[in-house]
Amino acid sequence: MVDATTKQGTSVWLDALTIAQRPGLPGDHEADVAIVGGGFTGLWTAYYLSLLDPSLRIVVVEREYCGFGASGRNGGWCVGELAASIEKYAQRDGLEAGLRLWRESFDSVDEVGRVVATENIDCGYEKGGTVRLARNAPQATRQRAEIAHLHSLGITEDEIRLLTAEEAKALVNATDVHSGVFHAPSAALDPGRLVRGLADVIEGRGVVLAEGTEVTAIEPHRVMTTHGTIRAEVIVQATEGYTRDLPGQRRTLIPVYSLMIATEQLDQSVFDEIGLAGRPTFSDDRYMVIYGQRTEDNRIAFGGRGVPYTFGSGISRSKENQPKYHELIRQSLVALFPVLSEAKITHRWGGVLGVPRNWTPAVRFDRSSGLAIAGGYVGEGVAAANLAGRTLAELITGTESERVDLPWVGAEWPQWEVEPFRFIGVRGSRALLGLADVLENRRQKEAKFAAKLAAYVRG
Repeated sequence: MVDATTKQGTSVWLDALTIAQRPGLPGDHEADVAIVGGGFTGLWTAYYLSLLDPSLRIVVVEREYCGFGASGRNGGWCVGELAASIEKYAQRDGLEAGLRLWRESFDSVDEVGRVVATENIDCGYEKGGTVRLARNAPQATRQRAEIAHLHSLGITEDEIRLLTAEEAKALVNATDVHSGVFHAPSAALDPGRLVRGLADVIEGRGVVLAEGTEVTAIEPHRVMTTHGTIRAEVIVQATEGYTRDLPGQRRTLIPVYSLMIATEQLDQSVFDEIGLAGRPTFSDDRYMVIYGQRTEDNRIAFGGRGVPYTFGSGISRSKENQPKYHELIRQSLVALFPVLSEAKITHRWGGVLGVPRNWTPAVRFDRSSGLAIAGGYVGEGVAAANLAGRTLAELITGTESERVDLPWVGAEWPQWEVEPFRFIGVRGSRALLGLADVLENRRQKEAKFAAKLAAYVRG
């Protein structure tokens, strides 16, 4: 239920916080490492750099405030998973390396838990796993094939396993459950409290945080801002969905909108009916992605990829408040849990995530130019950004570890097509995936042609 009191355009995570923007860069600045972007990637990089070499002069530059972007607006899924498959990374360095990368992403979930405990960051971290439901016969067929394939590659039952309908409903008592997948390395958390808490921690360690400072260009050993120029041996670009704002990078990562809603705090009787004990995050296996969690204060925070891509990789605050698409997300939530049909929606918001042309998250560092970049998480960045930041810090400091030669290190992103071909391809694949979901629900048969054509169009 949405009414006049529903807060529009503000994430439930950030609304609970008092945010005072830190001072901007006071002028020209000298540093050892300059980090562009005050989200998870930038802050984790700064955190691990400050641990590995406390003598480093580190500055983080953020146009708005730390956590303003996707890091403060996402679904709070700290899930050990990467958008690219094991096989995609194995093409670079072999299956063993691909598996190693995936297991490092699994371990990053525990690493986040370790850091929030060590640094006393209260963000409602709870490792309850992720449950992906199959809610029609085609989704169940895909789940069986997926788990058999992952196990053939070396993923274990303890890591990812198939659930019967009864097992899945015991965890997430949604409608029309045929089966499920349990992804053990996953935690629910409050991303707003995590990103703001992490910013406070690194500031306490001597990292300079310059908020309200717009970066106009990045060059080797130099960052130009509206407040002055930063000269540094190393420049880390951690701009994700906002990469398109930098000169010459409009086609590097495209911004894709995801929208969310949050319910009022719910009575225990509601959870007695729908489950979610232990706070597993949840979704189903439709092509048009949905995702949700039970928050620490007993709301449901729920989202989906709703707003179509904007021509020219456009970003607009008006896109974050789209009543039509927010209502579709609410309807999807009620279809899962009919008991929520009268639950009040207290917040609705949105934000952009970064998508590379090959849908492959990557970490890169060129010591000669001093330029580093990480991102392209395709909406799975809460845990992946921790791994990326830790890896970048080790690469920059020359620290030997099991992470510095993982197959996403050095992976390249091909450029997206020029417009209007980019618009046609992205919008077209979205329409095809939506059609596949409709056909599968109606016919209870896999819509293979539409799904394969969408995969081909989007690469």
